Amino acid sequence: MPLLPWRRPPLPSGALWREVVETVAVLRDLPPRQLDRLRELAAGFLARKAITGAGGQELDEALRLAIAAQACLPVLELGLEAYRGWWEVVVYPGAFVSVQRWVDEAGVEHELRRPLTGESWPQGPVILSEEDVWSGAQELDGYNVVIHEMAHKLDLLNGEANGFPPLHRGMERRAWTEAFAAAFEDLRRRIVAGEPAPLDPYAAEDPGEFFACATEAFFECPDLLAGSYPAVYGQLRAYYRQDPLARTGGPEGGS
Repeated sequence: MPLLPWRRPPLPSGALWREVVETVAVLRDLPPRQLDRLRELAAGFLARKAITGAGGQELDEALRLAIAAQACLPVLELGLEAYRGWWEVVVYPGAFVSVQRWVDEAGVEHELRRPLTGESWPQGPVILSEEDVWSGAQELDGYNVVIHEMAHKLDLLNGEANGFPPLHRGMERRAWTEAFAAAFEDLRRRIVAGEPAPLDPYAAEDPGEFFACATEAFFECPDLLAGSYPAVYGQLRAYYRQDPLARTGGPEGGS
């Protein structure tokens, strides 16, 4: 039986796409060529990933496209293959409770309940709060739950969300480690000292959260990240193969 030709998924309607671009602040400075590419990737994302409401919640097309567009921004130059191995985005109306259970070395079972706005499961779904998808889309303040969780998915490609995703050929492991380790320790020092933090304090939780929060800042407020941690900006510029500072008219990022 002959193979059927591969067909591109239909693009989102022009009116809906313009509505999403106008609503999601991080998309507004993209040049036309990159917006066209992002629109194609978002169509592919919607074709490959199920975006479903928790408990049968109905999701409108604007929300689904807004999630897809923001999810595809980090892989604009990497392609959808970077999101291989998982198939679903689950959306709650607002913050949800994550339950984690484990047994310690003494055989005692523990349970931890945490309210979350987003979560990424290894080889499982991404879980998002609709309220936070929209609130994070409004301002360029370094908070974007979709980009944050997608950074975790990229980090998980080599097995663990530890702030060290698979690097591209030509990128040096040592340079990445030195840049992120120094910035992580500086952020923790600033928080302990009560100094202003250039990233969301949640970035100081562990290296995986630092990478995800730094990715949010890279796309939403690149001038702040490049000014505070230029080596981290340079590594993310090489990893994502994008330079948001060039889009916003800021100075060239560090290396």
